[in-house]
Amino acid sequence: QVQLVESGGGLVQAGDSLRLSCVRSGQPYSPVIMGWFRQAPGSEREFLGASRGSGGTTYYKDSAKDRFTISQDASKNTIDLQIENLRPEDTAVYYCASNPSGDYRLSRTYQFWGQGTQVTVSS
Repeated sequence: QVQLVESGGGLVQAGDSLRLSCVRSGQPYSPVIMGWFRQAPGSEREFLGASRGSGGTTYYKDSAKDRFTISQDASKNTIDLQIENLRPEDTAVYYCASNPSGDYRLSRTYQFWGQGTQVTVSS
Protein backbone atom coordinates (compact mmCIF):
# COMPACT_ATOMS: atom_id res chain seq x y z
CA GLN A 1 0.00 0.00 0.00
CA VAL A 2 1.40 3.38 -1.03
CA GLN A 3 1.70 5.98 1.70
CA LEU A 4 2.35 9.67 1.16
CA VAL A 5 3.52 12.05 3.88
CA GLU A 6 3.81 15.79 3.32
CA SER A 7 5.97 18.16 5.32
CA GLY A 8 7.26 21.71 5.20
CA GLY A 9 4.12 23.72 5.84
CA GLY A 10 3.83 26.46 8.42
CA LEU A 11 3.13 30.10 9.07
CA VAL A 12 5.01 32.44 6.73
CA GLN A 13 4.83 36.07 5.68
CA ALA A 14 3.75 37.39 2.32
CA GLY A 15 6.69 37.45 -0.05
CA ASP A 16 8.44 34.49 1.58
CA SER A 17 9.30 31.26 -0.20
CA LEU A 18 8.46 27.78 0.99
CA ARG A 19 9.40 24.26 -0.04
CA LEU A 20 6.99 21.45 0.65
CA SER A 21 8.07 17.85 0.43
CA CYS A 22 6.16 14.60 0.03
CA VAL A 23 7.69 11.21 0.70
CA ARG A 24 6.21 8.21 -1.09
CA SER A 25 6.64 4.82 0.58
CA GLY A 26 5.22 1.33 0.29
CA GLN A 27 6.49 0.72 -3.22
CA PRO A 28 9.90 1.04 -4.82
CA TYR A 29 10.42 4.14 -6.87
CA SER A 30 8.74 4.11 -10.25
CA PRO A 31 8.02 6.97 -12.65
CA VAL A 32 4.35 7.30 -11.77
CA ILE A 33 2.53 10.60 -11.98
CA MET A 34 2.46 12.48 -8.71
CA GLY A 35 0.59 15.70 -8.20
CA TRP A 36 0.19 18.63 -5.83
CA PHE A 37 -3.16 20.06 -4.87
CA ARG A 38 -4.35 22.58 -2.33
CA GLN A 39 -7.62 23.24 -0.60
CA ALA A 40 -8.61 26.47 1.11
CA PRO A 41 -11.51 26.59 3.58
CA GLY A 42 -14.82 26.50 1.75
CA SER A 43 -13.18 25.78 -1.59
CA GLU A 44 -12.73 22.74 -3.78
CA ARG A 45 -9.42 20.97 -4.00
CA GLU A 46 -7.34 22.77 -6.61
CA PHE A 47 -4.81 21.20 -8.95
CA LEU A 48 -1.41 22.93 -8.94
CA GLY A 49 0.82 20.65 -10.95
CA ALA A 50 2.07 17.13 -11.50
CA SER A 51 5.13 15.34 -12.74
CA ARG A 52 5.95 11.92 -14.12
CA GLY A 53 9.08 10.62 -12.45
CA SER A 54 12.38 12.22 -11.66
CA GLY A 55 13.39 14.34 -14.61
CA GLY A 56 10.18 13.53 -16.39
CA THR A 57 7.54 15.81 -17.84
CA THR A 58 6.03 18.34 -15.46
CA TYR A 59 2.58 19.85 -15.89
CA TYR A 60 1.29 22.99 -14.21
CA LYS A 61 -1.98 24.76 -13.86
CA ASP A 62 -1.59 27.90 -15.94
CA SER A 63 -1.95 30.22 -12.96
CA ALA A 64 0.73 28.29 -11.04
CA LYS A 65 3.48 28.37 -13.66
CA ASP A 66 5.14 31.58 -12.50
CA ARG A 67 5.53 30.86 -8.76
CA PHE A 68 5.31 27.07 -8.33
CA THR A 69 8.00 24.53 -9.19
CA ILE A 70 7.64 20.77 -8.87
CA SER A 71 10.56 18.38 -8.73
CA GLN A 72 10.95 14.69 -8.03
CA ASP A 73 13.94 12.92 -6.52
CA ALA A 74 14.08 9.25 -7.44
CA SER A 75 16.76 8.48 -4.85
CA LYS A 76 14.54 9.71 -2.04
CA ASN A 77 11.19 8.81 -3.64
CA THR A 78 10.00 12.35 -2.98
CA ILE A 79 8.17 15.08 -4.81
CA ASP A 80 8.71 18.67 -3.77
CA LEU A 81 6.74 21.84 -4.36
CA GLN A 82 8.65 25.11 -4.25
CA ILE A 83 6.47 28.20 -3.86
CA GLU A 84 7.89 31.65 -4.43
CA ASN A 85 6.55 35.04 -3.38
CA LEU A 86 3.79 33.64 -1.18
CA ARG A 87 0.54 35.55 -0.94
CA PRO A 88 -2.23 35.44 1.68
CA GLU A 89 -4.48 33.77 -0.91
CA ASP A 90 -2.03 30.84 -0.99
CA THR A 91 -3.23 29.93 2.49
CA ALA A 92 -4.53 26.37 2.25
CA VAL A 93 -3.85 22.76 3.09
CA TYR A 94 -1.45 21.37 0.50
CA TYR A 95 -1.72 17.74 -0.54
CA CYS A 96 0.36 15.42 -2.64
CA ALA A 97 -1.25 12.58 -4.51
CA SER A 98 -0.11 9.62 -6.55
CA ASN A 99 -1.20 7.21 -9.27
CA PRO A 100 -4.02 8.93 -11.13
CA SER A 101 -6.22 6.52 -13.04
CA GLY A 102 -7.31 9.21 -15.47
CA ASP A 103 -6.87 12.92 -16.01
CA TYR A 104 -4.02 13.99 -13.69
CA ARG A 105 -5.66 17.40 -13.24
CA LEU A 106 -8.68 15.90 -11.51
CA SER A 107 -8.40 15.06 -7.81
CA ARG A 108 -10.97 12.27 -8.05
CA THR A 109 -8.70 10.20 -10.30
CA TYR A 110 -5.86 9.87 -7.79
CA GLN A 111 -5.59 6.63 -5.85
CA PHE A 112 -3.37 7.72 -2.99
CA TRP A 113 -3.26 10.90 -0.90
CA GLY A 114 -1.20 12.34 1.88
CA GLN A 115 -2.73 13.86 5.00
CA GLY A 116 -1.87 17.38 3.88
CA THR A 117 0.29 20.13 5.31
CA GLN A 118 -1.09 23.53 6.32
CA VAL A 119 0.39 26.66 4.79
CA THR A 120 -0.71 29.96 6.28
CA VAL A 121 0.48 33.22 4.76
CA SER A 122 0.16 36.39 6.80
CA SER A 123 0.02 39.80 5.16
